[in-house]
Amino acid sequence: MQGNPAGPGGRGSAGKGAGGGRGAGLGLALVSAFAFGGSGVAAKPLIEAGLDPLHVVWLRIAGAALVMLPLAWRHRALVVNRPALLAGFGLLAVAGVQTCYFVAISRIPVGVALLIEYLGPAIVLGWIRFVQRRPVTRAAAIGVVLAVAGLACVVEVWAGMRFDVLGVLLALGAAVCQAGYFILGDHGSDAGAEAPNPLGVIAYGLLIGAVVLTVVARPWTMDWSVLTGRADMDGTSVPGLLLLGWIVLIATVLAYGSGVLSVRRLSPQVAGVVAFLEAVVATVLAWIMLGEHLAAPQLIGGAMVLAGAFIAQSSRPAKGGPDPVAGGMPDRDGELSTSRTSA
Repeated sequence: MQGNPAGPGGRGSAGKGAGGGRGAGLGLALVSAFAFGGSGVAAKPLIEAGLDPLHVVWLRIAGAALVMLPLAWRHRALVVNRPALLAGFGLLAVAGVQTCYFVAISRIPVGVALLIEYLGPAIVLGWIRFVQRRPVTRAAAIGVVLAVAGLACVVEVWAGMRFDVLGVLLALGAAVCQAGYFILGDHGSDAGAEAPNPLGVIAYGLLIGAVVLTVVARPWTMDWSVLTGRADMDGTSVPGLLLLGWIVLIATVLAYGSGVLSVRRLSPQVAGVVAFLEAVVATVLAWIMLGEHLAAPQLIGGAMVLAGAFIAQSSRPAKGGPDPVAGGMPDRDGELSTSRTSA
């Protein structure tokens, strides 16, 4: 994500201009949020056509892993040099987030699960402040609080709330995995250390995630005919393969790639707040393409999310520690990247 000083939240790369690196990081984070946010619009018609949600997740990750296979081979040295990083990214950022979220929504409302999952950036701040014992900017903290409140409005968390201990714990598991995603995305970018190639890390993360999800989703039980048929998108008939292509190439390959490349230019907590835009994008696209209309509270919540993201990314490094964590300067993805994500 960004940063000035060395360390996972701040970076101070000599070769990057403050303004340029910051602008590029925010641009990549926005591309990632929009790409991730569009996944639900393409996935929902396939689910309604008969595919199990976990099967859609498996298709998404396995398809992207296949696309990234040449990069995995090209950066095969990572298997020896960074095995822990690859395993962590594949298990947390890919398989963990996806599996926990989709199982959670089978037990609690989608809005509640999504809100809990997006507590990930707040967990990142807690990790940096209380585990790493490094200061965080007040603006980044305020931005997270404002974005969480806005997200509660976007997903209308008060509607249909019901309490299920296992469902809530699974959603919290998704949040923890998402936090691990941001933290890992910033891993290896410390000053003086040679960071692993971000696309190579993503490629192996997707491969590991695909293997894990194969066990969980059991794709051999899937109704493959749904993909060769057509699905309904708010009255419009769309080829199943076209929707799959969108999910794999845009909502996964492009989303993870741009997300990972953004974290190095931003700090994990700032990229995490920008990732809140994913929920806004998902809601707006669902309104336009699926006919799921927005209510006034959702519009207000979307504005709050945008405001929270802006406040966080506008902050400057916090004072008071040898390795302060920036709230947003140049420098979720120099190596890995942000969301999650959900659908």
